[in-house]
Amino acid sequence: MTYARQIDEQGIEGYLERYGGREMLRLLTCGSVDDGKSTLIGRLLYDSQLVFDDVLAQTKKATEKFGTTGEAVDFALLVDGLQAEREQGITIDVAYRYFATDARKLIIADTPGHVQYTRNMATGASNCDLAVILVDARHGVLEQTRRHSFICSLLGIQHFVVAINKMDLVDWSEDRFHEIRDAYSEFAARLQVRDIHFIPMSALKGENVVERGASMPWFQGSPLLDHLETVHVASDRNLVDLRLPVQRVVRPNLDFRGFAGTLASGVLRVGDPIAVVPSGKQSRVKSILTGDGEVDEAFASMAITVTLQDEIDASRGDVIVSPQNAPSLTNAVEAMVVWFAEEPLQVGKQYLVKHTSAQTPAVVTDVRYRINVGDLRREEAGKLEMNEVGRIRVECSRPLAADAYAKNRSMGSFILIDRLSNATVGAAMIVERKIADEAMQRRQSSADAGSNVRLQKRRLVSPEDRRQRLGQEPFVLWITGLPRSGKSSIAYALEKRLFERQKFVQVLDGEILRLGINRDLGFSGADRWENQRRAAEIARLNLGFGISTIVALVSPIEFERRQAREIVGDAGFFEVFCDAPVEACEARDEDGLYARARAGEIANVTGVDAPYERSAAPEIVLDTVASTIDQNVEKVIAFLRERKLLGE
Repeated sequence: MTYARQIDEQGIEGYLERYGGREMLRLLTCGSVDDGKSTLIGRLLYDSQLVFDDVLAQTKKATEKFGTTGEAVDFALLVDGLQAEREQGITIDVAYRYFATDARKLIIADTPGHVQYTRNMATGASNCDLAVILVDARHGVLEQTRRHSFICSLLGIQHFVVAINKMDLVDWSEDRFHEIRDAYSEFAARLQVRDIHFIPMSALKGENVVERGASMPWFQGSPLLDHLETVHVASDRNLVDLRLPVQRVVRPNLDFRGFAGTLASGVLRVGDPIAVVPSGKQSRVKSILTGDGEVDEAFASMAITVTLQDEIDASRGDVIVSPQNAPSLTNAVEAMVVWFAEEPLQVGKQYLVKHTSAQTPAVVTDVRYRINVGDLRREEAGKLEMNEVGRIRVECSRPLAADAYAKNRSMGSFILIDRLSNATVGAAMIVERKIADEAMQRRQSSADAGSNVRLQKRRLVSPEDRRQRLGQEPFVLWITGLPRSGKSSIAYALEKRLFERQKFVQVLDGEILRLGINRDLGFSGADRWENQRRAAEIARLNLGFGISTIVALVSPIEFERRQAREIVGDAGFFEVFCDAPVEACEARDEDGLYARARAGEIANVTGVDAPYERSAAPEIVLDTVASTIDQNVEKVIAFLRERKLLGE
């Protein structure tokens, strides 16, 4: 039944109400070049009477110029709309078609079959529930057929329809159908796909597309459209693990603050307890709003805005989760990646990782292996070329709240972005959140064991007593900036001035920490994060003992500085930014740090191949180029005096 007839019979309101209640199925067509993907979609739309008259007229006109089917309508031209696609007779970009039957709404992604455009195919498959994999009956299972099948499996698609097309060109041979089915089944046995359905068809002739064809009486299965209307995909959704990545903070007025995003998984109800990661702050759901108004309950894939009962800090990149079922935070992840770029993936090169709505610098530290798409065997590899698939290890500058891809497709996937061109160079699926070395494993185990420890209120000497005994109000100055921006010089000069004023103060810089309590840490993203966390914990303890602390670290990531502030406590924490351009810092570099980084001898050096994220509003900004050390120290002293922290 056409759209027009349905609207005439039901009325526009009745049609929209019935349309809105239908289940959605997202699918793609893929396979090798010229297997008939676009023709299949065109035939599906045409035989379902879902092609408008003007579109059909334009297609007939285009057939005269670009068609390959003689006088018959070339249904591929219903989908292939680019000039280059029509001239070459291939699909280049992903084309989406939307239509509905009485049973379902369908979104079909027509993806290219050419090896050069594998990245387009992977993009189209990333959000699909079902894959229609076409096989030319004359050629059988080709390498590109296997590559596309493996990528679909890797992307978590659990429902395959293997459409053995162009059966009219092999005389509708049942033996040929079984031969291809057996060959594909042998290959697919190594894929993690639970539902594979085989259909012989001729998209050009319309056999077994919408209606069962008379040319293959030996096939007793359903045609393609019937299968698409009845395949069960609802159980594929994760409705257990609540994950709401915050995409935007909605603040239209002083009385409303909402957190907007699309539910990646789980169910959320008004009154439910929630936590925000990575901060760990907790609250309860006050209201849930959608485009159709306020609701009491939301579930996976719904776009919602949530308001909370408490005023807590959450921003883009944070994730709202259940307090009893929160993902672990980790800087190091292992993932299967499909490499898109012509330039090979390079170990040690820094990329940007885009995970849900969060973005962070990251380094690929290892290529574990490459997958041979012909037989799905693992091969040793030091790099990945364009369209290759392999397993890599990635270390991020800030921790990711990530799940394994098999558990959660949204939270378990990320893309790699080239920092210079801003082009997407890889699509990755997290297969294991693995800590890199034994030292990190021990630290993680110790952190987990800490959940069994409870603070005992047995202190007989309070922090206030200690402050009175020492005669000072303690504070923490967190001095940050590029390497060689003057942090340590200012920290030690400031320590001397405060010591002369009879103040108890301690300096913590990179050398003191790494030659002592942090000697077990390296310079990976995870270890840098741990280095700063330990410094913040020491500063917090000093604060309780009544001792002031001056921390001098590069501390380039704003999230990590915010975490340090949360550990210490906002009341006694002050961020000091040493403002100096990288050129000035490099001119001061007597140790050759910048020179070695630019020569490629060392990696992940802030200011060269790693970014510095400047805070929006540090408490103190010091110009370390135009002002001397003494002048900057005086500026800090004046700030402390103004805050009445010097007892003057």
